Amino acid sequence: MKPLLSIFFLLFSILLIGQTKVKDTITRRATIGFIQNGNVVNYKPETPPLIPIAGAPKPSYSYLWELGDGHYSKEAQPKHVYKNKGTYTTRLAVTNNYDNGKPPATRPKKVAINDITDTNYKDIASIEDQNGFAIIKNCDPIPEQEMVVVVGYQNLENYVASGKLYLFYNEKQFKNNNFELVDFRTYANEREVKENTVASVDDLDDSKNYLASAENRIKLKKYRNTTTEEDLDASLLEANKLYHNVNILEFDDANPGETRNIFYTFKTTPEMIKDTSATVTMRGIFVPNRSYKNHKIKNLEMEIVTSHDPNKMGSNGSFMNYRLVRFKRVNFKTRFQNNGEGPARMIRLETDIPDMFDKKTFQIEDMYPKCPICPKDEEPTVSCLDTIIKQKQIFFTFKNIYLPGSEQKNVHEKDSTKGFVKYSMKFAEDFHKIKTRSRTAIIFDKNEPIITNYATTRFLPGISIGAKAGYNLYPDLDKSTSYFVGATISPFKSYRFYWQAEWVNALNKYDSEVDIKNEINTNANGVRQLVRTTTATENKNVNWEVPLLIRYNINNYIGIGAGIQGNINVSEEQNQNIKTETFEAEKEVFLISTTTTSNTVKNSFTDIKTGLLFDLTAGFARIGPSLGARYVINFEQNFNYFQFYGIWKF
Repeated sequence: MKPLLSIFFLLFSILLIGQTKVKDTITRRATIGFIQNGNVVNYKPETPPLIPIAGAPKPSYSYLWELGDGHYSKEAQPKHVYKNKGTYTTRLAVTNNYDNGKPPATRPKKVAINDITDTNYKDIASIEDQNGFAIIKNCDPIPEQEMVVVVGYQNLENYVASGKLYLFYNEKQFKNNNFELVDFRTYANEREVKENTVASVDDLDDSKNYLASAENRIKLKKYRNTTTEEDLDASLLEANKLYHNVNILEFDDANPGETRNIFYTFKTTPEMIKDTSATVTMRGIFVPNRSYKNHKIKNLEMEIVTSHDPNKMGSNGSFMNYRLVRFKRVNFKTRFQNNGEGPARMIRLETDIPDMFDKKTFQIEDMYPKCPICPKDEEPTVSCLDTIIKQKQIFFTFKNIYLPGSEQKNVHEKDSTKGFVKYSMKFAEDFHKIKTRSRTAIIFDKNEPIITNYATTRFLPGISIGAKAGYNLYPDLDKSTSYFVGATISPFKSYRFYWQAEWVNALNKYDSEVDIKNEINTNANGVRQLVRTTTATENKNVNWEVPLLIRYNINNYIGIGAGIQGNINVSEEQNQNIKTETFEAEKEVFLISTTTTSNTVKNSFTDIKTGLLFDLTAGFARIGPSLGARYVINFEQNFNYFQFYGIWKF
């Protein structure tokens, strides 16, 4: 018996394993290898094979080395000379471009420097071209993956200075946080501090609106490159209005001309915005001297991606407030990388332009390679950017340039093979609240075009509050009067379909049908008499109507709708007048007496009715005043009615 049971359990286990999907727990890993000669270290990574994406350019790795002494390198195999003896922890962040897998994970490696054999040490390169302040990243963010941000600062004063650094992240315009700060590493004894960067947290506007709406409240500046400001309190207040989180570091005794780097590791959250055309930012504020208010500001712009693709199009118009963008500019940015084995001399970007944008307001905000705009009506002989505006596209053409290829011999810096065009436009005169999509075809010299992702613009739903008032007409009721006031709520200025909920308070008055009863009574003397009882009833009630309907704007002036409605009598009053007439005989000949009595009956929250409604409005269908007519069909009884009203949506 026992052997049979063992065989049975064995077969059951095999069957269960066969039906269960085993989760792939294999992690791609890259390891840090190096060859050391005294204080000279030559690094070389060992990376797993790349997985090509069908139809995409050749995959490749890019690197960010953190060398353990404040230096970093983006070379694939950097050589580094350490200045002092000691043990240094080297870290490597590997990004897989055009690869169908996850970025390889790496582990830090310690390097022990016991002898100084080479004195050809170089300090951290200056960042004077960035005005003494720079922020870089190793890659664009992908949900639930890590990324590294490097903040570099340089003392441009002619004296030893002690200052402060702020790094703001997690913009309030997004519903959820996009980043979690995992770790930061300093190499010049910078220390983290906590401070109340604004007067009161309660004073902050925690709006989730797109940046254009924030611009309407406070004057925001464009930090295209590093800018120098003087009002530190205003800059901190502005940053706190836009970001949820901040990391603050203080530093001491930075020598004149000295450059330092700080390394932050962020993990993108599962709740991170998934819109692959959205742009997210971090903001750095560098205070060179804590005794003064002078400071420098720089924004780090990043596009959300699902894979690391250097050829990409993005926009900051992902979540716009429709009320506030009428005269705002929407930025678009197309990035590209030359993945060839030789330099590109001509790069052409054929970019779609949605109809809702006014091409007359087009302007170029920034570009790389840096070059002037091409002269009109003549063939350029120097490097320049030519722009041709067509009906539905704009063509950007870099002419007579030299952009190295990533596979080109002796090209070690991947960033030198990348470029971009950033431009902006305003909305056209009559633009609707609709989503747009546009993409770019990128052509390097005479090669086949590379098609980017779609860059989308979309609007937040917004809230529109409406006030309505009018008259209800009940054809089946006698002497009926019914006036009402109410409120509506719906998305702001929807283009076609949208939901609308309402609350209406109606004051109703009507008479019930007069009830007449004739009876023959015998009085005490045995005489038969006609007794007539006439009952007249007047009804008054306060009625709440709660409609929920879906509406459709045929155009700017006419809208239709249909939905369901609930009616409830909040308070009801019934007044009855009873008149009793007694006649002398059995016929209506001679009236002997008349008596009149009255009574009142009051009830609350009775007579709940439900029904269908059909609606038509004419006027300003999306926002503003209009007139409407509605027909309501009740389910429970024959109590249908018409509604005529005026409405104003705000």
